[in-house]
Amino acid sequence: MRNKINLPLLLLIFVLGSCEAKDNKKSYTVAFYNVENLFDTVDDPATNDDEFTPKGAYRYTEKVYKQKIHNIATVIGKLDAAIIGLAEVENSTVLNELIQQPELQKRHYKYAWFNSQDPRGIDVALLYDTDIFSLVRSYTIPVKMKGLHTRDVLYVCGVLQDDTIHILVNHWPSRREGVRESEPKRIAVAKVNKKVVDSLLGRNSQSNIIIMGDMNDNPDNNSIAQVLGASSKGKLNNPWLSGFQSGKGTSVYQKQWDHFDQIIISRSLSGNKGLHMESAKIFDADFIRNTKFEDAYPLRSFKGYNWVNGYSDHLPIYIRLIK
Repeated sequence: MRNKINLPLLLLIFVLGSCEAKDNKKSYTVAFYNVENLFDTVDDPATNDDEFTPKGAYRYTEKVYKQKIHNIATVIGKLDAAIIGLAEVENSTVLNELIQQPELQKRHYKYAWFNSQDPRGIDVALLYDTDIFSLVRSYTIPVKMKGLHTRDVLYVCGVLQDDTIHILVNHWPSRREGVRESEPKRIAVAKVNKKVVDSLLGRNSQSNIIIMGDMNDNPDNNSIAQVLGASSKGKLNNPWLSGFQSGKGTSVYQKQWDHFDQIIISRSLSGNKGLHMESAKIFDADFIRNTKFEDAYPLRSFKGYNWVNGYSDHLPIYIRLIK
């Protein structure tokens, strides 16, 4: 007697097997957030932080500080990132209090941070979940340019499960002096990043590199597209260009959206094999935007010098890595 082949059963087994393989893929969120002036309340005589003290212009009391910490922790908790870069944090006191907030206890965050030469005393940092990311080393890379006193670039190397990742966290000089007048400063920082990228790729062309930060330049500006070489075809992939060109952004100036906040990745993370990027998105939940108005700009902490119980003047961004 011949054995009959049950085609519907075979098809069901195939479909279930395919679903199981897909479900076995691991997903990791990597984020960046400019948290807008996350100071403590203590005056640091070495920096210009006087405005953010109880007697300063912002009347930055302990009550305001505690609420600010809570608000930022709420956003980070919603992002639920394995790795998140931060800009505009004052010191380790702030970071220690941040990672101890109840909203972040499902993650086991530690941080990489170093004091920089920024006149206001605000620096960049990287939070990482120690259950997923193992720190190998971290240090700062100074930006050397005559007359420039800016934040260092934070370099962090670690292992995300089985994959070595090189991360550069940035906060480039602002446009306060004017876009053209200040552009050389941002180009100087772009060159520092490019030098690191070239060095890493020179040793291993498949190095996994993530550059994140508030660049104070848009994806199509010279510092990023040409100097750093982050484009659709270069060594670095900038997934935010098309969104910016269609009117999306993370911060607003004179009623125009800018996309200063970016996460840029090496080509090794841009394919569809091994560890690679699945998506890149702006976190634009209603609760961190001023939804009373049609444009729904980011709901910042202060309106003028008055505390309005907001979050930041920037929206966070994140990418999803899968393997």
